Amino acid sequence: MTVRAVRAVRAVRAELAFSVGDLARMRFVVSPMWEVGPSMRLLRSGHEHPVHRAWTAQVRPRLTAAGLDRGWLAELVPPSGYVPDFINPAPAGSSPSLAEELTAIRATPADRLRGELDRLRDEQGRLGPRLRVLYDDPGRLDRVVEEIETYWEVALAPYWVRIRAVLDADVFHRARQVAEHGAGHLFNELHSSVSWDDSTLRLADRRGPLSRRAAGTGLLLIPSVFTGPVPFTRVAPPDPPQLAYPARGVGGLWIPRRPVARGSALAAVLGRSRSLLLAELDHPATTTELAGRTGLSAAGVSQCLTALRDAGLVSAHRAGRSVLYARTSVAEALLGASAAP
Repeated sequence: MTVRAVRAVRAVRAELAFSVGDLARMRFVVSPMWEVGPSMRLLRSGHEHPVHRAWTAQVRPRLTAAGLDRGWLAELVPPSGYVPDFINPAPAGSSPSLAEELTAIRATPADRLRGELDRLRDEQGRLGPRLRVLYDDPGRLDRVVEEIETYWEVALAPYWVRIRAVLDADVFHRARQVAEHGAGHLFNELHSSVSWDDSTLRLADRRGPLSRRAAGTGLLLIPSVFTGPVPFTRVAPPDPPQLAYPARGVGGLWIPRRPVARGSALAAVLGRSRSLLLAELDHPATTTELAGRTGLSAAGVSQCLTALRDAGLVSAHRAGRSVLYARTSVAEALLGASAAP
């Protein structure tokens, strides 16, 4: 058996120069795939993250039940170090859908896929059994995409309304910073490891150097709720470099809303049972779980959820043999208005 030496990677201070054209091509992006990789890494770490503890407690058992903790995605996202760049394709717009990003992943050229798997093997010492199959047969990338879709439904889709609200709020705040103070102020406020001086972006503790010639033009700034505690970079020319950074407001992501009062206006319109169920959906839940928490019958909960779904207030997400129900953005707005003084 041949044992590969794991290459030591030294942290360096990277500098990326900006021209007027590069600044003109700088833009913000909200990317579903930039939540997939970092969230999978957090789940596999086994750590109790101080902010995401409630989320990991709910999702880890589902991940194991679906076999996703030992699948294609788990091998692609190691506990630390390099993640192949092809799972974070450069978004064409400011807010690509998961389907659009998965289409780009499917289109990864075979030589590029193998090159990035070579780098992963060099850093980790080996490839997992599924990735060895993928290396020999890049057509198996369809299996990877199918698993990402399953992971999304189990781990992220039921929570996407909340996550997306934090990401959109971050982009709004940063865009306003640029408008009021310029790009230099934005970069200096982005993260303690990021700084801007004399048309140059400096990244502390980056694994490997960074030059404009090697990185491509422009810059994509991507807020993420699961990226942390330091920003991630993706450099894969000719794509523009990507900088995924911890979004503002993550600390309040999982804070539950106040219960809906029995005599509230919302309860008067929706009925006590339906408004109670909406309030209980601070975290996605199954019909059985909601029945146990509210004291309503399973049949009654199912009937109410159907009505709420038809009204656009609840969404349903398949997780193995179960269905998870989650509030929609419309329901979040209604609850917010109902809780306002």
